[in-house]
Amino acid sequence: MTQLIDPHFDEHHNPWQTLSTAVQYHNPWISVREDQVVNPAGGRGIYGVVTMKNKALGIVPVDADGNTWLVGQYRYTLNEYCWEIPMGGGPVELDILASAQRELKEETGFTARRWTNIARLHTSNSVTDEEGFVFLAEELEAGETAPEETEELRLWKLPLAEAVQLVMDNRITDAISVAGLLKAERILRLRG
Repeated sequence: MTQLIDPHFDEHHNPWQTLSTAVQYHNPWISVREDQVVNPAGGRGIYGVVTMKNKALGIVPVDADGNTWLVGQYRYTLNEYCWEIPMGGGPVELDILASAQRELKEETGFTARRWTNIARLHTSNSVTDEEGFVFLAEELEAGETAPEETEELRLWKLPLAEAVQLVMDNRITDAISVAGLLKAERILRLRG
């Protein structure tokens, strides 16, 4: 039996004190603020926070034969080509499922009749408040893609098990893709 080391621990207690906050930069997708803080040890300092103006959405499309589709694109921030699950952003005020359905259609051309929300995650919670969601999309119907002007995408159809192996081999490194593929594989395996 596992036991919490400190039975009086309160996970809702915030040991940080914010003295002031100021937005340093913003654009249509993010804002960056700098907070003057007192840290848990009582020291004064600064904390930079990147606030996202969209929810991060990932989709693991899986067909009746157990195949999935990865999206490949050159990622400017990393200066390298990456294979990922279909993903994008959805405005925080919109329904995340509707935004995920739009992203799947844009990037792969697929629509799906069966959607399951399989993950809620935070991508880098030490510097950003980004909240992500991953959906498993099944009962797929093919259609035309409609990528955004900033996207030059390639599609790769492969068995879900091979995509999971790419995660295990560190060939897929995007956090949302890693979490989504591993959770989708586990859910489908347990479903039998």
